[in-house]
Amino acid sequence: MIASFLASWVLFQQTYLVGWLIAMVLSLVGVLVVARDQIFIGAAVSQASTLGIALALWVASWAMAEELVWLDSEVVLAGMAVLFSVLAALLTVRGGDPGKESHEAMTGWVYLTSASVSILVVSHSPHGLEEIHRLLSSSIIGATDGDVWTFGTLAAVTAVGLAGTHQRLLLLAIDPAMAAAVGLRVRRWAVLNSAWLGLVVGLSIRSSGLLYTFGCLVLPALVAKNVCREVRPMFLVAPVVAVGTAAVAFVLANAYDDPPAQMTVALLCLVLVVAWGVRRWRHTRGSV
Repeated sequence: MIASFLASWVLFQQTYLVGWLIAMVLSLVGVLVVARDQIFIGAAVSQASTLGIALALWVASWAMAEELVWLDSEVVLAGMAVLFSVLAALLTVRGGDPGKESHEAMTGWVYLTSASVSILVVSHSPHGLEEIHRLLSSSIIGATDGDVWTFGTLAAVTAVGLAGTHQRLLLLAIDPAMAAAVGLRVRRWAVLNSAWLGLVVGLSIRSSGLLYTFGCLVLPALVAKNVCREVRPMFLVAPVVAVGTAAVAFVLANAYDDPPAQMTVALLCLVLVVAWGVRRWRHTRGSV
């Protein structure tokens, strides 16, 4: 099994590296999402990114002139994915203020609007509908060297940024009132955090699809939440769980000719079940 995986490295090394890097960066960002107990935001932002790609494909289908063929380029599609995911993340920040809808209501609206409109705008375009179905089903096959550099940079910037700001970000996520009391600009930090979430998710969606993106965003962080007694170690446990599980999943997917994205998410769900069992055992042992 391992020998077969190593033999496939020459053909799929970019796919494997991109998949692991995406898992790492999403798991780091996901710790803050889970700490805020706003897991559904990940699904809403991911779906909004899909809407951006659908709109780009729809516009491209109407642009028949040769000078506008760039509208169907990878750069434009990725840019629209990032733009809509950032806008969706920023829109959810506005929820929860007095006189406004709650975070949950805004998040639900973003998700349902994006999910329905993305299908409607490409329903009469075979190419567009096929692309949206690919994003929804998740496929990380076909990654390039550019993707490796992009997500390697994202992972490095995210790790360095969290190393210097994780205490403030955790305070903002867990107790915004206390953060405001000690002088932190809660709104500005929330906007920056949401914008980065949108950027990471938007780029990930284009390369790996919705299922893999959402799974790597929330599942490793949930595992870390159940096995860690404090929030700070979650920033170490979550990426280890994400990359480790993805590595095992890619080996199994190669051996049994299964899709690696779905195999990774399925294994992460299994690991979360084990983490729930560990937490329950720890609670039972502590109450004895």
